Amino acid sequence: MAWNEPGSGKQRDPWKDGGGGGSSPDFDAWLRKLRDTFRRMFGGGSGGGIGVALLGVVLAWVAFDSVMRVNAGDTGVVLRFGRIARLAPPGLGFKFPRPIETVTKVNTGKTLQTSDQVRMLTRDENIVLVDFYVQYRISDARQFLFDVKDPNETLGQAAESAVRSVVGSNDMDAILTGQRNELVAKARDVLQGTLEQYRTGLVLIDLNIQNVRPPAEVKDAFDDASRALQDKSRLEEDARAEASRIVPEARGEAAEIRARAEGDKSERIARAQGDAQRFNLVEAQYRAAPEITRKRLYIETMQEVLRDTPKIIDGSGGKNLLNLPPPLQAPPTKPTTLGATVITPDTGKAGN
Repeated sequence: MAWNEPGSGKQRDPWKDGGGGGSSPDFDAWLRKLRDTFRRMFGGGSGGGIGVALLGVVLAWVAFDSVMRVNAGDTGVVLRFGRIARLAPPGLGFKFPRPIETVTKVNTGKTLQTSDQVRMLTRDENIVLVDFYVQYRISDARQFLFDVKDPNETLGQAAESAVRSVVGSNDMDAILTGQRNELVAKARDVLQGTLEQYRTGLVLIDLNIQNVRPPAEVKDAFDDASRALQDKSRLEEDARAEASRIVPEARGEAAEIRARAEGDKSERIARAQGDAQRFNLVEAQYRAAPEITRKRLYIETMQEVLRDTPKIIDGSGGKNLLNLPPPLQAPPTKPTTLGATVITPDTGKAGN
Protein backbone atom coordinates (compact mmCIF):
# COMPACT_ATOMS: atom_id res chain seq x y z
CA MET A 1 0.00 0.00 0.00
CA ALA A 2 1.45 3.40 -0.98
CA TRP A 3 1.19 6.40 1.26
CA ASN A 4 1.47 8.87 -1.63
CA GLU A 5 -1.44 8.94 -4.10
CA PRO A 6 -0.26 8.88 -7.67
CA GLY A 7 -0.71 12.06 -9.67
CA SER A 8 -1.53 14.25 -6.71
CA GLY A 9 1.93 15.65 -6.29
CA LYS A 10 1.48 15.77 -2.53
CA GLN A 11 3.30 13.88 0.19
CA ARG A 12 0.61 12.03 2.17
CA ASP A 13 3.07 10.13 4.39
CA PRO A 14 1.80 10.66 7.97
CA TRP A 15 5.27 10.07 9.46
CA LYS A 16 6.82 12.98 7.60
CA ASP A 17 6.16 16.68 7.73
CA GLY A 18 4.12 18.20 4.94
CA GLY A 19 6.10 19.84 2.23
CA GLY A 20 6.28 23.45 1.38
CA GLY A 21 3.73 25.01 3.68
CA GLY A 22 4.87 23.50 7.02
CA SER A 23 1.32 22.19 7.79
CA SER A 24 0.72 19.34 10.38
CA PRO A 25 0.17 15.68 9.28
CA ASP A 26 -3.31 14.55 8.31
CA PHE A 27 -3.90 12.22 11.31
CA ASP A 28 -7.56 11.73 10.49
CA ALA A 29 -6.70 10.25 7.11
CA TRP A 30 -4.08 8.00 8.72
CA LEU A 31 -6.57 6.69 11.31
CA ARG A 32 -9.12 6.03 8.57
CA LYS A 33 -6.63 4.04 6.57
CA LEU A 34 -5.55 2.07 9.69
CA ARG A 35 -9.19 1.25 10.40
CA ASP A 36 -9.71 0.15 6.83
CA THR A 37 -6.65 -2.09 7.11
CA PHE A 38 -8.01 -3.84 10.23
CA ARG A 39 -11.38 -4.21 8.57
CA ARG A 40 -9.82 -5.96 5.63
CA MET A 41 -7.80 -8.22 8.04
CA PHE A 42 -10.83 -9.24 10.14
CA GLY A 43 -13.50 -9.43 7.49
CA GLY A 44 -14.58 -5.82 7.13
CA GLY A 45 -18.08 -4.48 7.46
CA SER A 46 -19.94 -4.70 10.74
CA GLY A 47 -17.85 -7.68 11.86
CA GLY A 48 -14.77 -5.53 12.27
CA GLY A 49 -15.69 -4.66 15.85
CA ILE A 50 -15.83 -8.33 16.77
CA GLY A 51 -12.37 -8.90 15.31
CA VAL A 52 -10.91 -6.06 17.31
CA ALA A 53 -12.56 -7.36 20.45
CA LEU A 54 -11.24 -10.85 19.73
CA LEU A 55 -7.74 -9.48 19.24
CA GLY A 56 -8.01 -7.65 22.54
CA VAL A 57 -9.09 -10.84 24.28
CA VAL A 58 -6.17 -12.73 22.78
CA LEU A 59 -3.70 -10.06 23.84
CA ALA A 60 -5.19 -9.98 27.35
CA TRP A 61 -5.00 -13.76 27.62
CA VAL A 62 -1.37 -13.74 26.46
CA ALA A 63 -0.50 -11.10 29.03
CA PHE A 64 -2.33 -12.96 31.80
CA ASP A 65 -0.90 -16.39 30.93
CA SER A 66 2.65 -15.03 30.80
CA VAL A 67 2.60 -14.30 34.52
CA MET A 68 3.09 -17.18 36.93
CA ARG A 69 2.90 -17.19 40.71
CA VAL A 70 4.63 -19.87 42.79
CA ASN A 71 3.41 -20.09 46.37
CA ALA A 72 5.71 -20.29 49.37
CA GLY A 73 6.89 -23.84 49.94
CA ASP A 74 6.34 -24.78 46.28
CA THR A 75 8.75 -25.22 43.40
CA GLY A 76 7.62 -24.46 39.86
CA VAL A 77 8.80 -26.71 37.05
CA VAL A 78 8.61 -24.79 33.75
CA LEU A 79 8.20 -26.93 30.63
CA ARG A 80 8.86 -25.57 27.16
CA PHE A 81 7.12 -27.69 24.55
CA GLY A 82 7.04 -30.55 27.10
CA ARG A 83 10.72 -30.37 28.02
CA ILE A 84 12.09 -29.04 31.33
CA ALA A 85 13.34 -25.50 30.82
CA ARG A 86 14.00 -24.35 34.38
CA LEU A 87 12.86 -24.44 38.01
CA ALA A 88 10.98 -21.42 39.33
CA PRO A 89 11.38 -20.38 42.97
CA PRO A 90 8.48 -19.08 45.09
CA GLY A 91 7.16 -15.67 44.03
CA LEU A 92 6.07 -13.99 40.80
CA GLY A 93 7.69 -14.87 37.50
CA PHE A 94 7.17 -14.70 33.77
CA LYS A 95 7.00 -17.33 31.08
CA PHE A 96 5.85 -17.73 27.52
CA PRO A 97 2.11 -18.33 27.24
CA ARG A 98 0.67 -21.72 26.61
CA PRO A 99 1.22 -23.89 24.68
CA ILE A 100 4.81 -22.67 24.45
CA GLU A 101 5.53 -22.95 28.16
CA THR A 102 3.60 -24.54 31.01
CA VAL A 103 4.37 -24.65 34.73
CA THR A 104 3.74 -27.47 37.20
CA LYS A 105 3.85 -26.59 40.89
CA VAL A 106 5.21 -29.12 43.38
CA ASN A 107 4.94 -28.64 47.14
CA THR A 108 8.49 -29.24 48.38
CA GLY A 109 8.07 -27.73 51.84
CA LYS A 110 5.20 -29.78 53.27
CA THR A 111 5.73 -32.95 55.30
CA LEU A 112 3.58 -35.76 53.93
CA GLN A 113 2.56 -38.96 55.67
CA THR A 114 1.30 -42.37 54.67
CA SER A 115 0.45 -45.41 56.77
CA ASP A 116 -0.33 -49.04 56.16
CA GLN A 117 -1.12 -52.34 57.88
CA VAL A 118 0.57 -55.42 56.48
CA ARG A 119 0.48 -59.09 57.44
CA MET A 120 4.06 -60.34 57.72
CA LEU A 121 5.92 -63.55 58.53
CA THR A 122 8.68 -63.55 61.16
CA ARG A 123 11.85 -65.63 61.04
CA ASP A 124 10.38 -68.19 63.44
CA GLU A 125 7.35 -68.55 61.12
CA ASN A 126 4.85 -66.54 63.15
CA ILE A 127 2.30 -64.31 61.42
CA VAL A 128 1.93 -60.77 62.76
CA LEU A 129 0.02 -57.67 61.72
CA VAL A 130 2.33 -54.66 61.54
CA ASP A 131 1.02 -51.08 61.60
CA PHE A 132 3.56 -48.52 60.44
CA TYR A 133 3.66 -44.99 59.10
CA VAL A 134 6.11 -43.03 56.96
CA GLN A 135 6.70 -39.28 56.99
CA TYR A 136 8.47 -37.84 53.96
CA ARG A 137 9.01 -34.69 51.93
CA ILE A 138 9.59 -33.93 48.25
CA SER A 139 13.20 -32.83 47.98
CA ASP A 140 13.69 -32.74 44.19
CA ALA A 141 10.74 -31.63 42.07
CA ARG A 142 12.44 -32.64 38.81
CA GLN A 143 13.01 -36.25 39.95
CA PHE A 144 9.57 -36.41 41.56
CA LEU A 145 7.79 -35.50 38.32
CA PHE A 146 9.81 -37.25 35.67
CA ASP A 147 12.23 -39.90 37.01
CA VAL A 148 9.61 -42.21 38.56
CA LYS A 149 6.17 -43.01 37.18
CA ASP A 150 4.38 -42.89 40.56
CA PRO A 151 6.64 -41.76 43.43
CA ASN A 152 3.95 -42.17 46.09
CA GLU A 153 3.25 -45.75 45.04
CA THR A 154 6.98 -46.41 44.91
CA LEU A 155 7.34 -45.03 48.42
CA GLY A 156 4.57 -47.27 49.76
CA GLN A 157 6.05 -50.38 48.18
CA ALA A 158 9.58 -49.50 49.34
CA ALA A 159 8.39 -48.87 52.91
CA GLU A 160 6.52 -52.17 53.03
CA SER A 161 9.56 -53.98 51.64
CA ALA A 162 11.87 -52.38 54.23
CA VAL A 163 9.61 -53.27 57.16
CA ARG A 164 9.03 -56.78 55.80
CA SER A 165 12.78 -57.37 55.48
CA VAL A 166 13.55 -56.49 59.12
CA VAL A 167 10.49 -58.36 60.44
CA GLY A 168 11.30 -61.44 58.40
CA SER A 169 14.89 -61.52 59.63
CA ASN A 170 13.98 -61.50 63.36
CA ASP A 171 12.03 -63.69 65.74
CA MET A 172 8.70 -62.58 67.12
CA ASP A 173 10.14 -62.24 70.64
CA ALA A 174 12.66 -59.67 69.40
CA ILE A 175 9.96 -57.73 67.56
CA LEU A 176 7.64 -57.59 70.57
CA THR A 177 10.30 -56.73 73.15
CA GLY A 178 12.74 -53.85 73.53
CA GLN A 179 14.58 -54.58 70.27
CA ARG A 180 11.87 -52.86 68.23
CA ASN A 181 13.82 -49.58 68.20
CA GLU A 182 16.79 -51.30 66.58
CA LEU A 183 14.51 -52.86 63.96
CA VAL A 184 12.94 -49.48 63.16
CA ALA A 185 16.39 -47.92 62.71
CA LYS A 186 17.35 -50.69 60.26
CA ALA A 187 14.10 -50.22 58.32
CA ARG A 188 14.76 -46.48 58.01
CA ASP A 189 18.22 -47.08 56.57
CA VAL A 190 16.86 -49.60 54.06
CA LEU A 191 14.01 -47.31 52.95
CA GLN A 192 16.21 -44.23 52.55
CA GLY A 193 18.69 -46.22 50.48
CA THR A 194 15.88 -47.46 48.23
CA LEU A 195 14.49 -43.95 47.69
CA GLU A 196 17.93 -42.65 46.72
CA GLN A 197 18.60 -45.62 44.44
CA TYR A 198 15.37 -45.13 42.45
CA ARG A 199 15.76 -41.30 42.29
CA THR A 200 12.24 -40.67 43.55
CA GLY A 201 12.93 -37.10 44.63
CA LEU A 202 11.68 -37.97 48.13
CA VAL A 203 13.55 -37.67 51.41
CA LEU A 204 12.58 -39.78 54.42
CA ILE A 205 11.79 -37.89 57.62
CA ASP A 206 10.56 -40.69 59.85
CA LEU A 207 9.47 -44.31 59.78
CA ASN A 208 7.98 -45.93 62.84
CA ILE A 209 6.26 -49.19 63.71
CA GLN A 210 3.16 -48.26 65.69
CA ASN A 211 1.83 -51.67 66.63
CA VAL A 212 2.63 -55.33 66.19
CA ARG A 213 -0.08 -57.83 67.00
CA PRO A 214 -1.18 -61.30 65.92
CA PRO A 215 -4.16 -61.95 63.67
CA ALA A 216 -7.51 -62.49 65.37
CA GLU A 217 -7.39 -66.22 64.59
CA VAL A 218 -4.38 -66.80 66.85
CA LYS A 219 -4.84 -63.99 69.37
CA ASP A 220 -5.62 -66.30 72.31
CA ALA A 221 -2.54 -68.42 71.73
CA PHE A 222 -0.51 -65.28 71.24
CA ASP A 223 -1.76 -63.84 74.54
CA ASP A 224 -0.78 -67.07 76.30
CA ALA A 225 2.67 -66.86 74.79
CA SER A 226 2.97 -63.21 75.82
CA ARG A 227 2.01 -64.05 79.39
CA ALA A 228 4.54 -66.87 79.38
CA LEU A 229 7.22 -64.45 78.20
CA GLN A 230 6.26 -62.01 80.95
CA ASP A 231 6.41 -64.80 83.54
CA LYS A 232 9.79 -65.83 82.18
CA SER A 233 11.10 -62.29 82.47
CA ARG A 234 9.73 -61.95 85.99
CA LEU A 235 11.26 -65.23 87.12
CA GLU A 236 14.59 -64.28 85.58
CA GLU A 237 14.52 -60.97 87.44
CA ASP A 238 13.67 -62.75 90.70
CA ALA A 239 16.48 -65.24 90.11
CA ARG A 240 18.96 -62.46 89.44
CA ALA A 241 17.86 -60.65 92.59
CA GLU A 242 18.18 -63.85 94.65
CA ALA A 243 21.59 -64.53 93.12
CA SER A 244 22.76 -61.02 93.94
CA ARG A 245 21.77 -61.64 97.55
CA ILE A 246 23.05 -65.22 97.96
CA VAL A 247 26.31 -65.00 96.04
CA PRO A 248 27.89 -62.34 98.29
CA GLU A 249 26.85 -64.32 101.38
CA ALA A 250 28.31 -67.50 99.92
CA ARG A 251 31.51 -65.70 99.03
CA GLY A 252 31.77 -64.35 102.57
CA GLU A 253 31.22 -67.79 104.08
CA ALA A 254 33.78 -69.27 101.69
CA ALA A 255 36.31 -66.62 102.67
CA GLU A 256 35.63 -67.32 106.35
CA ILE A 257 36.05 -71.07 105.86
CA ARG A 258 39.29 -70.52 103.98
CA ALA A 259 40.57 -68.25 106.76
CA ARG A 260 39.71 -70.84 109.43
CA ALA A 261 41.31 -73.57 107.36
CA GLU A 262 44.48 -71.52 106.97
CA GLY A 263 44.54 -70.89 110.72
CA ASP A 264 43.98 -74.57 111.52
CA LYS A 265 46.65 -75.48 108.99
CA SER A 266 49.15 -73.12 110.59
CA GLU A 267 48.25 -74.40 114.07
CA ARG A 268 48.63 -78.05 113.11
CA ILE A 269 51.93 -77.41 111.35
CA ALA A 270 53.27 -75.50 114.35
CA ARG A 271 52.10 -78.23 116.77
CA ALA A 272 53.62 -80.96 114.62
CA GLN A 273 56.88 -79.07 114.37
CA GLY A 274 56.89 -78.61 118.17
CA ASP A 275 56.20 -82.31 118.76
CA ALA A 276 59.01 -83.21 116.38
CA GLN A 277 61.42 -80.89 118.16
CA ARG A 278 60.47 -82.32 121.57
CA PHE A 279 60.92 -85.84 120.25
CA ASN A 280 64.34 -84.91 118.90
CA LEU A 281 65.31 -83.50 122.30
CA VAL A 282 64.11 -86.66 124.08
CA GLU A 283 66.03 -88.78 121.59
CA ALA A 284 69.21 -86.83 122.30
CA GLN A 285 68.73 -87.25 126.04
CA TYR A 286 67.98 -90.95 125.60
CA ARG A 287 71.18 -91.48 123.66
CA ALA A 288 73.16 -89.70 126.38
CA ALA A 289 71.51 -91.52 129.34
CA PRO A 290 69.22 -94.30 128.24
CA GLU A 291 68.32 -95.70 131.66
CA ILE A 292 67.57 -92.39 133.29
CA THR A 293 65.62 -91.14 130.32
CA ARG A 294 63.59 -94.31 130.14
CA LYS A 295 62.62 -94.15 133.82
CA ARG A 296 61.81 -90.44 133.57
CA LEU A 297 59.57 -91.03 130.59
CA TYR A 298 57.89 -93.90 132.38
CA ILE A 299 57.24 -91.83 135.48
CA GLU A 300 55.94 -88.86 133.45
CA THR A 301 53.67 -91.14 131.48
CA MET A 302 52.28 -92.81 134.60
CA GLN A 303 51.72 -89.43 136.20
CA GLU A 304 49.77 -88.26 133.21
CA VAL A 305 47.78 -91.48 132.96
CA LEU A 306 46.94 -91.69 136.66
CA ARG A 307 46.30 -87.98 137.11
CA ASP A 308 42.55 -88.19 136.54
CA THR A 309 42.15 -91.89 137.34
CA PRO A 310 40.40 -92.89 140.62
CA LYS A 311 42.79 -94.66 142.95
CA ILE A 312 42.07 -97.31 145.63
CA ILE A 313 44.50 -98.03 148.40
CA ASP A 314 44.34 -101.58 149.65
CA GLY A 315 45.15 -101.64 153.32
CA SER A 316 43.89 -105.16 154.01
CA GLY A 317 47.16 -106.83 153.45
CA GLY A 318 46.58 -107.97 149.90
CA LYS A 319 43.36 -109.95 149.64
CA ASN A 320 42.67 -111.82 146.47
CA LEU A 321 39.19 -110.32 146.03
CA LEU A 322 38.39 -106.61 146.11
CA ASN A 323 34.89 -105.19 145.98
CA LEU A 324 34.99 -102.08 143.75
CA PRO A 325 32.11 -99.61 143.42
CA PRO A 326 30.52 -99.50 139.91
CA PRO A 327 31.96 -96.13 138.88
CA LEU A 328 35.47 -97.41 139.51
CA GLN A 329 35.24 -100.67 137.59
CA ALA A 330 35.93 -99.37 134.07
CA PRO A 331 37.15 -95.80 134.11
CA PRO A 332 38.05 -94.20 130.75
CA THR A 333 41.66 -93.64 129.93
CA LYS A 334 43.25 -90.64 128.27
CA PRO A 335 46.01 -90.78 125.70
CA THR A 336 49.37 -89.40 126.58
CA THR A 337 50.68 -86.19 125.15
CA LEU A 338 53.32 -88.21 123.35
CA GLY A 339 50.74 -90.21 121.48
CA ALA A 340 50.32 -93.96 122.06
CA THR A 341 54.01 -94.67 122.67
CA VAL A 342 54.76 -95.96 126.22
CA ILE A 343 58.24 -96.98 127.37
CA THR A 344 58.36 -99.41 130.29
CA PRO A 345 61.32 -99.37 132.65
CA ASP A 346 61.60 -103.14 132.58
CA THR A 347 61.78 -103.80 128.85
CA GLY A 348 63.03 -100.49 127.52
CA LYS A 349 60.84 -101.07 124.46
CA ALA A 350 58.04 -98.97 123.13
CA GLY A 351 54.58 -100.42 123.28
CA ASN A 352 51.41 -99.29 121.48
